[in-house]
Amino acid sequence: MMAQTTGRQIDRPIFLRPPTRQIITMKHVLSIDQGTTSTRAILFDETLQPVASSQEEFQQIYPNSGWVEHAPDDLWATTAGTCRAVIERAGIDAQDIISIGITNQRETTIVWNKTTGQPVYNAIVWQDRRTADYCKSLRDAGYADMFADRTGLLIDPYFSSTKLKWVLDNVEGARAQAQRGELLFGTVDSFLIWKLTGGRVHATDATNAARTMLYDIRKGRWSQTICDLFDIPMSMLPEVRDSAADFGLTRPDLFGRAIPILGVAGDQQAATIGQACFEPGMLKATYGTGCFALLNTGDVPVQSQNRLLTTIAYQLDGKPTYALEGSIFIAGAVIQWLRDGLKIIREASETQPLAEAADPSQSVVLVPAFTGLGAPYWNPECRGAVFGLSRNSGPNELAKAALESVGYQTRDLLDAMHADWANDKAQSVLRVDGGMSASNWAMQFLSDIIDAPVDRPKVLETTALGAAWLAGMKAGALPGQNEFAQQWELEREFQPAMAANVRESKYANWQRAVACTLGY
Repeated sequence: MMAQTTGRQIDRPIFLRPPTRQIITMKHVLSIDQGTTSTRAILFDETLQPVASSQEEFQQIYPNSGWVEHAPDDLWATTAGTCRAVIERAGIDAQDIISIGITNQRETTIVWNKTTGQPVYNAIVWQDRRTADYCKSLRDAGYADMFADRTGLLIDPYFSSTKLKWVLDNVEGARAQAQRGELLFGTVDSFLIWKLTGGRVHATDATNAARTMLYDIRKGRWSQTICDLFDIPMSMLPEVRDSAADFGLTRPDLFGRAIPILGVAGDQQAATIGQACFEPGMLKATYGTGCFALLNTGDVPVQSQNRLLTTIAYQLDGKPTYALEGSIFIAGAVIQWLRDGLKIIREASETQPLAEAADPSQSVVLVPAFTGLGAPYWNPECRGAVFGLSRNSGPNELAKAALESVGYQTRDLLDAMHADWANDKAQSVLRVDGGMSASNWAMQFLSDIIDAPVDRPKVLETTALGAAWLAGMKAGALPGQNEFAQQWELEREFQPAMAANVRESKYANWQRAVACTLGY
């Protein structure tokens, strides 16, 4: 039986301008940001300024070591609840909402009965590792090149396809029901669309489809060959649409009237859109628990030689724009470790003064491989390590090493990206967002170690912003790509100030530390 949980409100309503009569006459876009630990709803006005937000946490379920699940009912309840709450808090009527955009945790897998709407099992979260042995068997059988060529992905439990196969193989009666056409599969966006529309629409967008390890990103369709390999009936799969498209109308009883859903994108792609990275060569990095960096490669899917992923950044008017993606497993989570594990800080903001006070003569290096190393190493088995400790090492040096580790890992990604895409359109400027981007010390070190400018925008809620723009643009109420890109506003640019010999010496120390960690 799946756990039934109640979301917990974790914030007060955020009003960036008062709910006056003037706002009530404006048109709004409702952005749903369904994440891994909480669901948020944010209302944007016609100038794409956030008016109000609501957020609820939900339970994380860990049935076995390496297993991570969510109750699908929690995902739906917190989505519906935050949407209703933000409409009420903003003091508007549903008539004032022109469209809805959805952005979501990617790869998380849900299977449900298309008649009753009842999930047959909990949502298996992107972090889940239960199919690791099966993925190894696929690699050992020589399938890696086929998957990389068709899907742009590495064979890894991270993606949806092996999770879906696990459900069909392990939930009693599931495979027989699927073969009779009674079950539907979807990533979180598909499940929410189905619920919001009262079961009338079973669809996803190209960015989410591209993360399932079932979608041929070159041909723009589900791969029959891969579905046959996994024995997955294609009748389960959602229709793939553009990121800005008609995803149906919400049930009128949910919010007071039927509202069109017109924009959908996976969270990292939505952040890429929110950062207006529309030109080939543009780069963004989002710093949350981990870090995800995307490089726009235009209409060409670049096959990585450095263990990066080839993915779809967005799809508009039937034309996909591709990207190279690299993921860091531990970014902001290393600060949580300082707080919750070592207990040397109480708040994330304390890391900056500690780092500033660190002994400059010490070369402490922290490799935060708490759950393995992501791109470009893709080694889930190695674990974290600290190098260069002395009797004088303490909280200051560890805080500094923690912040620096994020910069080093980002350089690993960017070096791999530029090696894969040696193009004269490649830009050196890195646009950043996410919670950790608020740290001036961390962003300055990042600029120093990558030897490039780091641009932080005024609006850090780029994921929700990207979904809102897709939905508002499709509704005809918001500007097109070029004007939207021109509206992007810089809050601060960090310029590299570190001497070249110091930079390369520090990065060489990092590379030695990683080599030792991988070899341990």
